[in-house]
Amino acid sequence: MREMKDSGIAWIGAMPRAWKMNTIAQIFLQVKCKNTGLQEKNLLSLSYGKVKRKSIDTVEGLLPESFDGYNIIEKDDIVLRLTDLQNDHTSLRVGLAEERGIITSAYLTIRNRSNFCPKYLYYYLHSFDIAKGFYGMGAGVRQGLNWDGVKWLKILAPSVPEQERIAAFLDAECAEIDAVLEKTRASIEEYRKLKQAVITQAVTKGIRGDRPMKDSGIEWIGEISQDFEIVKLKWLCDVLDQFRSPVTADKRNQNADVLYDYYGASGAIDKIDGYTIDDHVMLIGEDGANLRMRNLPIMYEINGKAWVNNHAHILKPKTGVDFYFIFYALEALDLNYYITGSAQPKLSQDNLRNIWVPITDFTGQKRIAAYISDVCDEFDCLIAKKQKYLTEIENYKKSLIYEYVTGKKEIV
Repeated sequence: MREMKDSGIAWIGAMPRAWKMNTIAQIFLQVKCKNTGLQEKNLLSLSYGKVKRKSIDTVEGLLPESFDGYNIIEKDDIVLRLTDLQNDHTSLRVGLAEERGIITSAYLTIRNRSNFCPKYLYYYLHSFDIAKGFYGMGAGVRQGLNWDGVKWLKILAPSVPEQERIAAFLDAECAEIDAVLEKTRASIEEYRKLKQAVITQAVTKGIRGDRPMKDSGIEWIGEISQDFEIVKLKWLCDVLDQFRSPVTADKRNQNADVLYDYYGASGAIDKIDGYTIDDHVMLIGEDGANLRMRNLPIMYEINGKAWVNNHAHILKPKTGVDFYFIFYALEALDLNYYITGSAQPKLSQDNLRNIWVPITDFTGQKRIAAYISDVCDEFDCLIAKKQKYLTEIENYKKSLIYEYVTGKKEIV
């Protein structure tokens, strides 16, 4: 059992007495190597904590000359995205370059100038990132950090041979864990696809085992049950966009009890005081990149008081139309055919009202909606169990890295 001492650093706690304490400035230098004359064209980006290759020819809206100001980085350089610290508390902000290339100079790139193990240094900073250590360190309106803001950050350093042992051990362990994570995520995605397929089948072909089909006349809907018909959404739902009310940021109150537009970059439900809707309605996204990213506008149900801004349409089914049947139908159909624009996708009110929807009689609608609800509950239960397992494995991986880079555990 190794002898420990207090590190004096809250996120680390106890550290091995034999380990040294260094600063980033003692180990790294800041990389400032402009890509003058476009001498390097291997474009890299930092995404989900990984430095990945990206085609320079497919970057929309940028010409090759635009990359002159990018930073040329080398293998084993560490890239830190230290902007917008006050808003985004979920992204991973540290990545290790595995090849030479260029990356935006908006990121801070640091290069190991010591004999320390590069992979160990990455794991250490990655663990600090996971512990959300960068948050609260930023300055300015958007809370960003630069070299001066991080160069005094402390780094624990065992001997170089021990650093190499820790890095090799974590490489092997994390590879096994990542394989399990990938398999679990694939399983979750498969459940979601099966759930979606069941919904699509039910709202277009019904739920009886043997039933005659007919052509819907709509290419992206295909065949529908013989007792279904195709009707435009405007005859099935009232669009209540007149009740929408744009809201400025200063009026938002995240602790209020009423709903605000569900549809935002975070995917979370924001809340504000006040409301313009007091009814059982559904929301469907009007604009934003997520319309394309998620393949269809997100549906959200509200029942009661809500203040909806102008980024979501408000729908209320007409008399004789079951709320949940329409809800499931709009979730199941591929609405990309009604979305315009690529950089700023938009589902206009006119296009929304003209969406073709397969519909059956009211009794059939209710029976189908009840069936879908039961099936969705089963799939949601399976997905929740997988998600719980996924979270447990992810937390184990984080804990594993933390315990070895801070010396809580040692390689024996």
